[in-house]
Amino acid sequence: MILVAGGTGRLGRLVVSRLVLEGIPVRVLTRNPSAAMDLAALGVELVTGDVRDPASLGPALSGVGTVVSAIHGLAGQGGVTPASIDRDGNRNLVAATAAKSVRSGPSVPSGPSVPSGPSVPEAAAVILMSVIDASPDHPMELFRMKWAAEQQLESSGVPWTVIRSSAFVQTWDELLRQSAGRSGSPRVFGRGDNPINFVSVHDVADALVHATQDPALRGQRIDVGGPANLTLNELARHVQESLGGGGSLRHVPRSALRALGTIARPFNPTLARLARTAVAMDSCDLSFDPAVSIRAHPWLSCSPVVTDGTLARGG
Repeated sequence: MILVAGGTGRLGRLVVSRLVLEGIPVRVLTRNPSAAMDLAALGVELVTGDVRDPASLGPALSGVGTVVSAIHGLAGQGGVTPASIDRDGNRNLVAATAAKSVRSGPSVPSGPSVPSGPSVPEAAAVILMSVIDASPDHPMELFRMKWAAEQQLESSGVPWTVIRSSAFVQTWDELLRQSAGRSGSPRVFGRGDNPINFVSVHDVADALVHATQDPALRGQRIDVGGPANLTLNELARHVQESLGGGGSLRHVPRSALRALGTIARPFNPTLARLARTAVAMDSCDLSFDPAVSIRAHPWLSCSPVVTDGTLARGG
């Protein structure tokens, strides 16, 4: 049995559907089972729980051999933050996994006259979704919290694999389309000329699923990125062309984003966090060359994010 935390998100749903197609029993941890009935229709077991509530995690882990954590707290209501979800939520999930064990089967007797002993407890493996360049001093809070989660996992004693990815092109395609509205001209946050590596969420889902099935990957961090680095301006122009829009792109100045990141914090912390994240994405080095990862792991997918001028969509 594989438990997927974050199984109702963009990435998590792809992971769940791929596991189901392979005939693997899947359980999804969700705060709101009614929002995951489409997964239940696939034969997925739903269990109510919240990574912020350690007491809810024990029952979800019963009989589980592998845990996939696809959770994230960049945006959300009700106290959802990178600190509460990506750091503390993963800490709770890893601690609960370490406290639980699955049965690996009868122990092997040392000789013909020695009877079989009881089954030997074996800790479930944890596959953690993280971000490329996660570090303790990164300008983006999400990256710092993912780093903390990685450190907690690696020191937990449970078998682990960390999958790190760049930004999902599908997420940004959706955001730019929403910002375009009826004008057909997307709004770019910041100058939009900073190269960013974008990856297809389908490639990341494939990597997570592969990691659940390959014990040889335990104890490794694996980076998954796209084949090219694009600026938000370039990405926005692709969206604009697909929408039939024209003219100049609209930009939100960095100064306005910085002000919003401070002013909005008391009454809308999510909006303030997103504004600060936008400034960081407009200025940090977020480029990536996937060649090294692919040489080390030839099974990794590296799909084009732009084909014939069209962004990868779906998922």
